[in-house]
Amino acid sequence: MSGIAPAGDPVIPDYGQASECVINNGAFCGDWFVDQWSTVFWPPLVDHIYMVVIAVVIGFIIAFVAAVVAYRKKWLAGPIGIVATFLYTLPPLALFQLLVPFTGLTLLTVEIALVCFTLVIIFQAVLSGLAAVPDDVKKSAIGMGLDQRQLMLKVELPLALPSIISGLRIATVLTVSIATIAAFVVDSGLGSPILKAVSSPFNTQFIAAGALAVLLAFVFDGLLVIVGKALTPWTRARVS
Repeated sequence: MSGIAPAGDPVIPDYGQASECVINNGAFCGDWFVDQWSTVFWPPLVDHIYMVVIAVVIGFIIAFVAAVVAYRKKWLAGPIGIVATFLYTLPPLALFQLLVPFTGLTLLTVEIALVCFTLVIIFQAVLSGLAAVPDDVKKSAIGMGLDQRQLMLKVELPLALPSIISGLRIATVLTVSIATIAAFVVDSGLGSPILKAVSSPFNTQFIAAGALAVLLAFVFDGLLVIVGKALTPWTRARVS
Protein backbone atom coordinates (compact mmCIF):
# COMPACT_ATOMS: atom_id res chain seq x y z
CA MET A 1 0.00 0.00 0.00
CA SER A 2 1.44 3.39 -0.96
CA GLY A 3 0.65 6.98 -0.20
CA ILE A 4 -0.26 9.47 -2.90
CA ALA A 5 2.47 11.88 -3.86
CA PRO A 6 2.66 14.66 -6.47
CA ALA A 7 3.92 13.66 -9.89
CA GLY A 8 7.70 13.37 -9.96
CA ASP A 9 8.03 12.92 -6.20
CA PRO A 10 9.07 9.58 -4.68
CA VAL A 11 6.20 7.38 -3.60
CA ILE A 12 6.47 7.08 0.18
CA PRO A 13 4.97 3.98 1.82
CA ASP A 14 1.89 4.89 3.84
CA TYR A 15 2.50 3.23 7.21
CA GLY A 16 0.42 5.57 9.33
CA GLN A 17 1.21 9.07 10.51
CA ALA A 18 4.38 10.16 8.76
CA SER A 19 7.13 12.31 10.23
CA GLU A 20 8.68 15.22 8.38
CA CYS A 21 11.67 13.05 7.50
CA VAL A 22 9.41 10.47 5.85
CA ILE A 23 7.36 13.09 4.01
CA ASN A 24 10.53 14.69 2.63
CA ASN A 25 12.08 11.27 1.92
CA GLY A 26 15.15 11.99 4.01
CA ALA A 27 18.35 10.02 3.62
CA PHE A 28 17.47 7.83 6.60
CA CYS A 29 14.44 8.16 8.89
CA GLY A 30 15.33 6.43 12.12
CA ASP A 31 11.86 6.84 13.60
CA TRP A 32 10.24 5.09 10.64
CA PHE A 33 12.82 2.30 10.77
CA VAL A 34 12.13 1.66 14.47
CA ASP A 35 8.36 1.81 13.99
CA GLN A 36 8.42 -0.63 11.08
CA TRP A 37 11.11 -2.98 12.41
CA SER A 38 8.76 -5.75 13.51
CA THR A 39 6.72 -5.80 10.30
CA VAL A 40 8.95 -4.60 7.46
CA PHE A 41 12.45 -5.75 8.45
CA TRP A 42 12.39 -8.45 11.13
CA PRO A 43 10.46 -11.13 9.13
CA PRO A 44 12.68 -10.75 6.02
CA LEU A 45 15.78 -10.83 8.24
CA VAL A 46 14.67 -14.11 9.83
CA ASP A 47 13.87 -15.55 6.39
CA HIS A 48 17.30 -14.45 5.13
CA ILE A 49 19.07 -16.15 8.03
CA TYR A 50 17.00 -19.28 7.39
CA MET A 51 17.94 -19.36 3.69
CA VAL A 52 21.64 -18.79 4.37
CA VAL A 53 21.96 -21.37 7.15
CA ILE A 54 20.21 -24.09 5.16
CA ALA A 55 22.28 -23.43 2.03
CA VAL A 56 25.62 -23.29 3.86
CA VAL A 57 24.94 -26.40 5.95
CA ILE A 58 23.87 -28.48 2.94
CA GLY A 59 26.65 -27.06 0.79
CA PHE A 60 29.22 -27.80 3.49
CA ILE A 61 28.10 -31.42 3.85
CA ILE A 62 28.22 -32.05 0.10
CA ALA A 63 31.52 -30.23 -0.45
CA PHE A 64 33.15 -31.75 2.63
CA VAL A 65 32.32 -35.31 1.60
CA ALA A 66 33.41 -34.61 -1.98
CA ALA A 67 36.72 -33.13 -0.79
CA VAL A 68 37.50 -36.06 1.51
CA VAL A 69 36.75 -38.51 -1.32
CA ALA A 70 38.87 -36.47 -3.73
CA TYR A 71 41.68 -36.39 -1.16
CA ARG A 72 41.63 -40.18 -0.96
CA LYS A 73 41.07 -40.70 -4.69
CA LYS A 74 43.31 -38.06 -6.25
CA TRP A 75 41.95 -38.61 -9.77
CA LEU A 76 38.52 -37.37 -8.68
CA ALA A 77 39.79 -33.94 -7.59
CA GLY A 78 39.89 -32.60 -11.16
CA PRO A 79 36.40 -33.67 -12.31
CA ILE A 80 34.72 -32.62 -9.06
CA GLY A 81 36.54 -29.29 -9.12
CA ILE A 82 35.49 -28.63 -12.72
CA VAL A 83 31.81 -29.29 -11.98
CA ALA A 84 31.86 -27.15 -8.83
CA THR A 85 33.68 -24.32 -10.63
CA PHE A 86 31.19 -24.40 -13.51
CA LEU A 87 28.25 -24.05 -11.11
CA TYR A 88 30.04 -21.18 -9.36
CA THR A 89 30.62 -19.25 -12.59
CA LEU A 90 26.93 -19.24 -13.55
CA PRO A 91 25.28 -15.84 -12.91
CA PRO A 92 22.80 -16.18 -10.01
CA LEU A 93 19.81 -14.92 -12.00
CA ALA A 94 20.65 -17.24 -14.88
CA LEU A 95 20.80 -20.22 -12.54
CA PHE A 96 17.44 -19.24 -11.03
CA GLN A 97 15.95 -19.12 -14.52
CA LEU A 98 17.36 -22.54 -15.38
CA LEU A 99 15.87 -24.06 -12.23
CA VAL A 100 12.42 -22.44 -12.31
CA PRO A 101 10.99 -24.75 -15.04
CA PHE A 102 11.80 -27.73 -12.81
CA THR A 103 11.25 -26.45 -9.26
CA GLY A 104 9.05 -23.40 -9.84
CA LEU A 105 9.10 -20.05 -8.06
CA THR A 106 9.80 -21.69 -4.72
CA LEU A 107 12.28 -21.64 -1.86
CA LEU A 108 13.65 -24.93 -3.20
CA THR A 109 14.82 -23.13 -6.34
CA VAL A 110 16.62 -20.55 -4.22
CA GLU A 111 18.24 -23.14 -1.97
CA ILE A 112 19.51 -25.27 -4.85
CA ALA A 113 21.13 -22.21 -6.43
CA LEU A 114 22.66 -21.02 -3.16
CA VAL A 115 24.06 -24.47 -2.43
CA CYS A 116 25.66 -24.59 -5.88
CA PHE A 117 27.54 -21.34 -5.22
CA THR A 118 29.00 -22.64 -1.93
CA LEU A 119 30.38 -25.90 -3.31
CA VAL A 120 33.58 -24.83 -5.06
CA ILE A 121 34.71 -22.54 -2.21
CA ILE A 122 34.22 -25.11 0.54
CA PHE A 123 35.49 -27.99 -1.61
CA GLN A 124 38.74 -26.20 -2.40
CA ALA A 125 39.17 -25.07 1.22
CA VAL A 126 38.78 -28.59 2.62
CA LEU A 127 40.94 -30.18 -0.06
CA SER A 128 43.68 -27.55 0.32
CA GLY A 129 43.63 -27.89 4.10
CA LEU A 130 44.00 -31.67 3.95
CA ALA A 131 46.72 -31.48 1.30
CA ALA A 132 48.70 -28.99 3.41
CA VAL A 133 49.15 -31.41 6.31
CA PRO A 134 52.92 -32.14 6.43
CA ASP A 135 53.94 -35.63 5.35
CA ASP A 136 56.25 -36.07 8.34
CA VAL A 137 53.32 -35.43 10.69
CA LYS A 138 51.26 -38.10 8.93
CA LYS A 139 54.16 -40.56 8.97
CA SER A 140 54.70 -39.97 12.67
CA ALA A 141 51.00 -40.57 13.36
CA ILE A 142 51.04 -43.80 11.35
CA GLY A 143 54.19 -44.84 13.18
CA MET A 144 52.29 -44.39 16.46
CA GLY A 145 49.75 -46.97 15.28
CA LEU A 146 46.97 -44.80 13.84
CA ASP A 147 44.99 -46.31 10.98
CA GLN A 148 43.66 -44.24 8.05
CA ARG A 149 40.39 -43.38 9.79
CA GLN A 150 42.13 -42.29 13.00
CA LEU A 151 44.70 -40.36 10.98
CA MET A 152 41.91 -38.41 9.27
CA LEU A 153 39.92 -37.69 12.44
CA LYS A 154 42.77 -37.02 14.87
CA VAL A 155 45.46 -35.47 12.69
CA GLU A 156 44.48 -34.38 9.19
CA LEU A 157 41.08 -32.78 9.85
CA PRO A 158 42.20 -30.86 12.98
CA LEU A 159 45.22 -29.46 11.12
CA ALA A 160 43.03 -28.59 8.12
CA LEU A 161 40.47 -26.73 10.26
CA PRO A 162 41.91 -23.20 9.74
CA SER A 163 41.61 -23.63 5.97
CA ILE A 164 38.14 -25.16 6.28
CA ILE A 165 36.88 -22.33 8.50
CA SER A 166 38.35 -19.77 6.12
CA GLY A 167 36.49 -21.30 3.19
CA LEU A 168 33.31 -21.53 5.21
CA ARG A 169 33.54 -17.83 6.07
CA ILE A 170 33.90 -16.84 2.42
CA ALA A 171 31.06 -19.12 1.34
CA THR A 172 28.75 -17.81 4.07
CA VAL A 173 29.35 -14.14 3.28
CA LEU A 174 28.86 -14.86 -0.43
CA THR A 175 25.59 -16.67 0.32
CA VAL A 176 24.29 -13.74 2.37
CA SER A 177 24.93 -11.51 -0.62
CA ILE A 178 23.44 -13.77 -3.30
CA ALA A 179 20.39 -14.53 -1.13
CA THR A 180 19.26 -10.92 -1.58
CA ILE A 181 18.70 -11.68 -5.27
CA ALA A 182 16.30 -14.46 -4.26
CA ALA A 183 13.58 -11.81 -4.08
CA PHE A 184 13.24 -12.16 -7.86
CA VAL A 185 12.08 -15.75 -7.26
CA VAL A 186 10.34 -15.70 -3.87
CA ASP A 187 9.04 -12.84 -1.75
CA SER A 188 11.43 -13.66 1.06
CA GLY A 189 14.66 -12.45 2.62
CA LEU A 190 16.15 -8.99 2.79
CA GLY A 191 16.03 -8.73 -0.98
CA SER A 192 12.25 -8.35 -0.71
CA PRO A 193 12.23 -4.93 1.03
CA ILE A 194 15.14 -3.85 -1.16
CA LEU A 195 13.25 -4.74 -4.33
CA LYS A 196 10.11 -3.02 -3.09
CA ALA A 197 12.11 0.08 -2.19
CA VAL A 198 13.63 0.18 -5.68
CA SER A 199 10.19 0.21 -7.29
CA SER A 200 9.06 2.85 -4.79
CA PRO A 201 12.21 4.92 -4.14
CA PHE A 202 11.91 5.41 -0.41
CA ASN A 203 15.45 5.97 0.86
CA THR A 204 15.07 4.58 4.36
CA GLN A 205 13.68 1.20 3.35
CA PHE A 206 16.33 0.71 0.68
CA ILE A 207 19.25 1.78 2.89
CA ALA A 208 18.03 -0.08 5.98
CA ALA A 209 17.46 -3.38 4.19
CA GLY A 210 20.83 -3.17 2.46
CA ALA A 211 22.59 -2.26 5.70
CA LEU A 212 20.96 -5.21 7.46
CA ALA A 213 22.30 -7.55 4.77
CA VAL A 214 25.81 -6.16 5.22
CA LEU A 215 25.51 -6.36 9.00
CA LEU A 216 24.28 -9.95 8.77
CA ALA A 217 27.35 -10.87 6.71
CA PHE A 218 29.61 -9.33 9.38
CA VAL A 219 27.77 -11.18 12.15
CA PHE A 220 28.04 -14.55 10.41
CA ASP A 221 31.71 -13.93 9.67
CA GLY A 222 32.39 -12.92 13.26
CA LEU A 223 30.64 -16.00 14.62
CA LEU A 224 32.69 -18.25 12.37
CA VAL A 225 35.89 -16.53 13.49
CA ILE A 226 34.95 -17.25 17.11
CA VAL A 227 34.10 -20.87 16.27
CA GLY A 228 37.37 -21.24 14.40
CA LYS A 229 39.40 -19.95 17.34
CA ALA A 230 37.52 -22.21 19.73
CA LEU A 231 38.21 -25.28 17.57
CA THR A 232 41.88 -24.45 16.95
CA PRO A 233 43.32 -23.25 20.27
CA TRP A 234 46.83 -24.24 19.19
CA THR A 235 46.84 -21.47 16.57
CA ARG A 236 46.36 -18.85 19.32
CA ALA A 237 49.17 -20.35 21.35
CA ARG A 238 51.45 -20.29 18.30
CA VAL A 239 50.68 -16.63 17.59
CA SER A 240 51.24 -15.55 21.19
